[in-house]
Parts: sequence; C-alpha cells; structure tokens
Amino acid sequence: MSPTWPRLAAHRDAAAFRAHLKALAPELDCVDTPTGPDGPLAAPIEVDGLRLANRWAAHPMEGWDAAPDGLPSELTLRRWRNFGRSGAALVWGGEAFAVSADGRAHPDQLYLNDDADVLGGLRALRAAVLAGRADSGLGAEGLAIGLQLTHSGRWARPTAAGPAPRCAARHPLLDARLGIRGDEALIADEELPGLVERYAAAAGLAQRAGFDFVDLKCCHGYLLHEFLGARDRPGPYGGSFANRTRLLREIVAAVRAACPGLRLGVRVSISEVFPFAPGPDGGAPLGLEEHLPYRAGFGVDPADPLRPDWTEPFALLRLLEELGVRLVNLSLGSPYTCPHLSRPAAYPPSDGYPPPEDPLLSVARHLRAARACKAESPGLFLVGTGYSYLQEWLPHVAEHEVGAGHVDAVGLGRLMLSYPELPLDLLRGRAPDRRRLCRTFSDCTTAPRHGLPSGCYPLDPFYRARPEATRVRALRPGGRWS
Repeated sequence: MSPTWPRLAAHRDAAAFRAHLKALAPELDCVDTPTGPDGPLAAPIEVDGLRLANRWAAHPMEGWDAAPDGLPSELTLRRWRNFGRSGAALVWGGEAFAVSADGRAHPDQLYLNDDADVLGGLRALRAAVLAGRADSGLGAEGLAIGLQLTHSGRWARPTAAGPAPRCAARHPLLDARLGIRGDEALIADEELPGLVERYAAAAGLAQRAGFDFVDLKCCHGYLLHEFLGARDRPGPYGGSFANRTRLLREIVAAVRAACPGLRLGVRVSISEVFPFAPGPDGGAPLGLEEHLPYRAGFGVDPADPLRPDWTEPFALLRLLEELGVRLVNLSLGSPYTCPHLSRPAAYPPSDGYPPPEDPLLSVARHLRAARACKAESPGLFLVGTGYSYLQEWLPHVAEHEVGAGHVDAVGLGRLMLSYPELPLDLLRGRAPDRRRLCRTFSDCTTAPRHGLPSGCYPLDPFYRARPEATRVRALRPGGRWS
C-alpha cells in the first residue's frame, strides 16, 4: 500500500503550508499574501532584445491532436489561443514540433511535413495566441512566442503500429522496455547532418511565421537530451562531454547560419535520476544496485543515481552562454522514467505509479535545481518548472522565488489546460478560482497514452463534454474523478 501524502488544499493558511514545505525543505519559503499587480511576478524584464511584460510563462503542452498531415487542428488552435488568454508574457514553444515524420512521439503530433503548408500552419498557431490576447484585452506588446523543435528519439511513435525508437545510445534498462536487443535502433552518425538540416529548415519556417525564438528541446528523454548522457556511444557524438554536446552545438550553428536574428532557447532536463518502475509502495528504482556505477543519464551521480551531480549541468549552462543562448527552461528527469519527479502529482497516469515521496518534495527538487542553476549562471534567463502541483499556494511560492532572484520566470504546464487565465487573474489582482486549479489528476497524460487527445477532462468543461471523456474517466481507479 502506497502512503497518502498531505493534501495541499487542506492547509488553512499560508503558515500551515509553510510548515509543510519547511518540514521537507527548510531552505524554501513562500510569501504570506501575494501582491499581484504590484509584485515581482508583474515586473517587466528585458532579455535577449525582448521586453517581457511579466514573469509568467506557458510551458509547451502537446495535445496530440494535430491533423493527419501534421498541421494544427481546431483543438490545437484552441489550446494556443488559451496560451494567449493566459496573459503570460512568454509562450515557451507552445508544444513540441517534430522536425521529421519519424521524430514524432505520437501519430497526431505537429511536424515538418514537406508536402503540407507548414508555414501556413505555423502562422495560424501564432495568430491563435494573438487572438487569445485580444480576448483578454491585451495586445502583442511585452509578449514573446517560441516554437519548440524536437526529435523524439527513443520515445518516437510516429504511427499507430507502435514504438519506432531512434536512440542516441544503448540503455541498460530502457532497451528492454522497448524491445531493443541490438544496435538496430541507434541513429547512425551519418544520419545526423541531415537531422541538423531539418532543425534549421524548421527554424527558418518559424522565423518566417513571426516567432520570436525557437527552443531546441533537450529534455524528458527525447533525442537531444539522450545525447547529453550518451557516455557509451562510440564515435564523435558519444563519450566525452564535448562529444555529447556536439549535435546540439551543430544545430545551434546551423540555425544561426540559416536564420540570422532568430533567438534560440533550450528546454533541458538539467538533472535525471535512475529510472523508476511500479513497486509495492509506489514507484521504486528497481534494480539500482545491479547497475552501479550508473553511466546513463545526464546530471546524475554515478555512485548514487538518485542524487544530482551538477558538474556537467553547470558546464552545459556555461556552454549555452558561450553559444549566445540566453533563454533556458529547466526541467528534471523524464515523464517516461520518473513521472513523479518530472511532473509532481497526487494521482499517477494510467501507466505510472503512486508517488514514492510527498509530491511537494518533488516540487522542492525543481525549486532547488533552479536556485542552483541561477546561482551558477546569473546571466541566463531561467524559467522554472514544477509549480502546478502547488495549487492554492502556487502564487505564494512563485512570488517568493522570483522576488528573491532564484528564478526569472515561472512556467505553467498542466495548469494551463484547466485554468489558463490564472496568470491574468493574479496580474489583475483577482483571487484565483479554486474550482479550476489543476489537481494533478494526470488525465492529460493518461489520454494520449491510450491514443486520445490530451486535455483536462475533469476540469475543462470543453473536454469534459467530449465523447473521449467517458473513456478517460473509465481509466481512472473507480472510474471517477476525485
């Protein structure tokens, strides 16, 4: 039986929440009363030639709801319009846009289809954000919109036939999970120049469509992230830190050559942990002792792979500064291997496990990581992650972290699906609508795991009324939303 952790919504006031937080992480804190339009979350900032009107960011949120040709559907455009309605000054990538058909993590993902009007589709996405801003009485001033570029690598699933992994390196545990027995899934060195060209081509279309930057996705176990930890890959793209960052450096150079003036960002899982699997008391790092020292992963202590080793993450941040990449969005781990850490939640997705630690401690790990990175690289503009689980106390923690200079902006992911207007309400001095706060039911993950579009089926009336909601609800324990 997995333990039951304290419910954040049950805390009667900020003092009670603070006591819970400090019992887990004594160095963390929150404000008693958020100051809204007069506080640090409403403060503008200049970064990389952009003026951002506030410190809120919309994280990339895939809906797995693109049209068969990889162009945005009405569901896709609705989500991007909600990003605009949020009032967040930074729309970080919108969602992952695959640079090739084989790089999709889902058959219904946006991708660079040479036979489709991709430029028109990207212009429609950007226009949807601006339409959402207009819905909220806002213009385009103080706003930056990016497009996240990706190849799903190990987690590629471009057709309904099932996984079609393209791996950066062999993995002692994950290969077996995907049925990989030899080197057949490894992406070859000679394929990489063509992949670099696809990133540059996608970036060029984003620039023509009016996007302010592109994000080179280096997080959550996808291809560029897996290359960062490819110590056992032979050849020029594996082994040393210089080799493992070679592909990222080549993509940065190619995009700069093809798209003068286009800004670059990187969303990175700045640290990982040993992969977890369902265990008797929730998730557990099963088989850990058999794989020590642990050589896979990035930012992991090989002797104790449940702890971060900041040596290479800090080196990566310095490298990004040297490359002129100022925009960095921090995450941890991967939803495929440690969902409790990557997306702290009270309720696991259907293919997950009950949280093995108080999810508030998992949030604390994100806050600590952002603090460490900001202290190491104060010249970078850092977006923090892990805030949605905080629910009622999100504004209290977010204002403290930004106000103290521990992070530059607060990114919201799942909460944008249930309550996209939260930043705008806070910026205008309104109290949050508690009925719409994300309660981390994880149905936005469960749905695409079963071939359904992602959305907040419990709390968004639009998705709750869709026919897929019945199936999503049936996938929950007891067939209900708690």
